[in-house]
Amino acid sequence: MAKDLLEKGAILQRDQETYAIAPHLPGGVVSAEQLRKIADVAEKYGAATLKVTSSQRVCIVGLKEDDIDGAWDDLGIKPGAAIGLCVRSIKICPGTTFCKRGQQDAVGLGLKLDEKYHGMELPCKFKMAVSGCANSCSEPAIKDIGIMGTPKGYTVMVGGNAALKPRLAEVIADELSDDEVMTLVDKIVTFTKAHGSKHRLGRVIDEIGLDKFKEEIGL
Repeated sequence: MAKDLLEKGAILQRDQETYAIAPHLPGGVVSAEQLRKIADVAEKYGAATLKVTSSQRVCIVGLKEDDIDGAWDDLGIKPGAAIGLCVRSIKICPGTTFCKRGQQDAVGLGLKLDEKYHGMELPCKFKMAVSGCANSCSEPAIKDIGIMGTPKGYTVMVGGNAALKPRLAEVIADELSDDEVMTLVDKIVTFTKAHGSKHRLGRVIDEIGLDKFKEEIGL
């Protein structure tokens, strides 16, 4: 695929002719106006379908290459980081904003993380999730950084993924405030940049050991 298509967030489909684009909807929190725009664009350019993704986006599938620029112009929404070596969208649950079971503000923290890290280039694919309680609806235990709310603050775990060789994340800190979580996440991302491995964080931790990893990030 041409580099400019990658930069436009255009994902070549199975037919090798059409593309999908995924507007960035931080945490899956979307306005009625944005949904209307997505539907209007899909109809205007004859999209094959709309797909709600596991990354809390609505993907417009089956666009012709010549229509990609027009679709983005009409949407007025920036592309989601759905491909490439970077931080993908931060997956969040409703937390205390909407859910009766929420114990921490997953939406507030998740949106802060998304604003700071979404699309940031890294040597490897990198995923994060924030859950407002131990039900873990955003699946933090299978993310490179998983953050889970408890009555006493946040638990932070690292190294999870749901890839060919699944790995559960390991807890490295608990009872953290929002600010403490932001500081710790920054240290983990800085480590990931400096280490320069193309492999997911869990594999790096397996190679160097959890104790060494914690030492590297100052725990």
